[in-house]
Amino acid sequence: MKVLHVLDHSIPLQSGYTFRSRAIIRQQRDFGWETVQLTGPKHNQGRKQPAVEEVDGLQFYRCTEAPGVSDSFPVLGQLAVINTLARRLLEVARVEKPDVIHAHSPALNGVAALRVGKSLGIPVVYEVRGFWEDAAVSHGTSSEGGLRYRLTRAMETWVLKRADAVTCICEGIHTDLLKRGIAGAKIAIVPNAVDASRFQPVGARDRDIENKYGLQGHKVLAFIGSFYAYEGLDLLVDAMPLLLAQRADIKLLLVGGGQTEKALRARAEQLGVSDSVVMTGRVPHDQVEGYYSVTDILVYPRKSMRLTDLVTPLKPLEAMAQKSMFVASDVGGHRELIRDGITGTLFRADDIDDLVRCLLELLDSEEKWPAMRDAGRAFVERERTWNNSMTNLRPVYQRLAPGAW
Repeated sequence: MKVLHVLDHSIPLQSGYTFRSRAIIRQQRDFGWETVQLTGPKHNQGRKQPAVEEVDGLQFYRCTEAPGVSDSFPVLGQLAVINTLARRLLEVARVEKPDVIHAHSPALNGVAALRVGKSLGIPVVYEVRGFWEDAAVSHGTSSEGGLRYRLTRAMETWVLKRADAVTCICEGIHTDLLKRGIAGAKIAIVPNAVDASRFQPVGARDRDIENKYGLQGHKVLAFIGSFYAYEGLDLLVDAMPLLLAQRADIKLLLVGGGQTEKALRARAEQLGVSDSVVMTGRVPHDQVEGYYSVTDILVYPRKSMRLTDLVTPLKPLEAMAQKSMFVASDVGGHRELIRDGITGTLFRADDIDDLVRCLLELLDSEEKWPAMRDAGRAFVERERTWNNSMTNLRPVYQRLAPGAW
């Protein structure tokens, strides 16, 4: 069985998208399936790409041709991305002769895959990881219901209806696909998961990090990841004066960077809590474990919107696998993963008072932590391993390419 994965971007870039892709590829190879990987022209955009690149023991075909259309013309830009990707995909598919082309969000990848799949007679699976029109709204590059939003949504629906099979990462997206008229028999849920063997319980606190950032003797709340507006980190910073009024031993550790980094620094200074808000900037991936080790409670305060209500993130699963304590907003994507009070703690999304209440109550009830840590780890091991997740793909591939088995 040979699968050609078509991806927007990949490692060495670091994101939930690239980590999911790497996990899928590795698990499929563990099953004995052969995989081929191609990234689109937006991977590492602006930098010259090699035709083939090996990263972390995996080989990726790259698009060496740039689309060559300004972002000022989004429709023309999307067409240029599709055309560029389709040309490269046709080259790769002719060489590799896959049994299935598996294109992953966004819909641009799906359009290119369908074009090549039809040309070569190869079935196409399309995976929806999230709705990119909703992500654009959260990033401020589009408005919900606007022309660009509706065009992106229409393109994805077009791909969904024409793909030979559709996969998605969670129940929230599955429900949306059904509302679009996509047949339920055509859809398989392949949920986010973690490699439980790689995410082991966090070890002893890293004293060097504690000393560097003055965390000794403090209860450390933390967010580790990319700073997007929808993550709700502004709510977490705004909560700090209220938290400190109750417990002076609290510090907030923000590890990462991105869209809202400057605004968060400015807000902490404006509120007079800069001394209690530590912002490290981005850190190398191989050093992240040390930052988890100095954390008492991770916080995932995602704002309530279509994006967060429909899509399940990886971070709470990783926290459970590491036996980390965490508090998360009760958006739909979190509710699908977390059992409140059993595997994690949920607070009312966008409600600063409830966030403060939950954090203070959790800090004051450390005797409950061991049971919650164990329950979270057990949930991951029982239901959310990549082995379990990829097993859902086997019948999809078998139906489309029965002769490959």
